Amino acid sequence: MAKLRRRDVPRCAELERELFPTDDPWPEGAFVAALDRGDFYVGAYDRAEQLIGYAGLAFVARGPKAEAEVHTIAVDPRAQGRGVGRALLRRLLARADEERAQVFLEVRTDNEPAIGLYRRHDFEVVGMRKRYYQPSGADAYTMRRPPRTAEQEGEAV
Repeated sequence: MAKLRRRDVPRCAELERELFPTDDPWPEGAFVAALDRGDFYVGAYDRAEQLIGYAGLAFVARGPKAEAEVHTIAVDPRAQGRGVGRALLRRLLARADEERAQVFLEVRTDNEPAIGLYRRHDFEVVGMRKRYYQPSGADAYTMRRPPRTAEQEGEAV
């Protein structure tokens, strides 16, 4: 896992189209804009250094009330089930913990594997957004993970 490389942006957009065809997949320009803003994006790579997954986090507030939001976590279907998504999420959360930020995300209400992953990492459902994903009209849960305390920092995630 490493910082997402600009040369991986076309592959990110390709995976978006494959993974999220009915939910307005991000084009290359959206990834470029996120990288240009300085958002925290990481990539997971196979042995041949090909991108097999990516994840992004943005800070929306800093300081004592730091807040971050997970923009995306995506894993090539051929690499799913091997812990890549979990590793990507843990890297995002480690970065959020550096700022002691609470973390928010949206997830499709029918995406049980992702919801389970998030729950195992201390996220809880705090709301629902009706017809959040477009054009499919799928609903999304808003989930939140509280900021890590000093005592929790030594615990394994």
